[in-house]
Amino acid sequence: MNYQRFFEEAIDQVHAERRYRVFADLERIVGKFPRAIWRANGRAQEITVWCSNDYLGMGQHPDVVAAMQQAAGNMGTGAGGTRNISGNNHPLVELELELADLHGKEAGLVFTSGFVSNEAAISTIGKLLPNCLILSDELNHASMIEGVRRSGAEKKVFRHNDVAHLESLLQAAGRERAKVIVFESVYSMDGDIAPIKEIADLAEKYNAMTYIDEVHAVGMYGGRGGGITEREGLAHRIDIIEGTLAKAFGTLGGYITGTRTVIDAVRSYAPGFIFTTALPPSIAAAATASIRHLKNSQAERDAQQRQATHTKHVLAEAGLPVMESETHIVPILVGDPELCKMASDRLLGVHGIYIQPINYPTVPRGTERLRVTPTPFHDDALIATLKEALVETWNALGIPYRTPGHSEVAKSERIIPLLVPQSGG
Repeated sequence: MNYQRFFEEAIDQVHAERRYRVFADLERIVGKFPRAIWRANGRAQEITVWCSNDYLGMGQHPDVVAAMQQAAGNMGTGAGGTRNISGNNHPLVELELELADLHGKEAGLVFTSGFVSNEAAISTIGKLLPNCLILSDELNHASMIEGVRRSGAEKKVFRHNDVAHLESLLQAAGRERAKVIVFESVYSMDGDIAPIKEIADLAEKYNAMTYIDEVHAVGMYGGRGGGITEREGLAHRIDIIEGTLAKAFGTLGGYITGTRTVIDAVRSYAPGFIFTTALPPSIAAAATASIRHLKNSQAERDAQQRQATHTKHVLAEAGLPVMESETHIVPILVGDPELCKMASDRLLGVHGIYIQPINYPTVPRGTERLRVTPTPFHDDALIATLKEALVETWNALGIPYRTPGHSEVAKSERIIPLLVPQSGG
């Protein structure tokens, strides 16, 4: 049997669907973010990154870098094992206390990534609750979907942010059955926000647990960076708050927070936690430094919100199809996978601007897009350069602009101003 043929055919299929992805060879430059060195075809070129999830540039913050360097110098590079063996380092313990405090919860538990935290926590909770029904938003992240699948529990998918549909499913299940509602606060591809209060109301009415993914909101919203739940004063009404250390906090890892009992149960039963080497102390120390800084500094959030709003307005005024977004996410509709890849390639090769194309299966077919994430370090001059590069690219490739009556960009015509986070919870 020619085993390689099956893998070749699988890759050929990805190519045929115009969704084959090529990784850019990038080297970030501390002190020059969002500039980076791009290496290709034997040469190196300095370019501007416009699609980083390091939303606040904390990955280059002097306090964060210093904390990582000091911990590595004192404790070495690796954790030395799983948490059950010898990997339960002191910086990791401190980090979990910091995370519990961030969300006003009794305890926290850190995983090696946000994907692992969702998959491990949701699957474990679903297995431990008898005859559990998991109700999942249809646009939930792949990690949440995988957690639901691995739980073995019955699932019901409710229409995106549709509380009426969710209520009908809860009502049919009855108050006595174990139920968990899993959803996100900020949906990263469209930049919209869940109706958290309404979902919490339904959870109380129908006796369900709530599990929220705040990965694109932690550090970004709320008076201390606790996310949308903090900004809206709702953290205490959500049973489990999950987040990441790899986006606004600028490091690596995922986590959950909740009651001591729930966290202890996941810690004791989740294979994705038990059998995985712990985060190195240097990463834990860096994450703690980042969280502590953002708990006490609003400057980064304010600057990021200002630049994201300015980016939306500048691109929209140029007629570019900026899709509706309530948050810091700025999606620009292309609507065709091949054009989306060509636009990304042209922006990088001609203009020195890196924006990764977002194609199926990350987004539905026909909604392919470029996803721009302005940071406090994308100044007005960089925004003006981005606009000019996008306009040139749109013209060169014949990509449709935002025009009245164009059905494919109907949603993108409703440009909503960015929500500015409140100063308190």
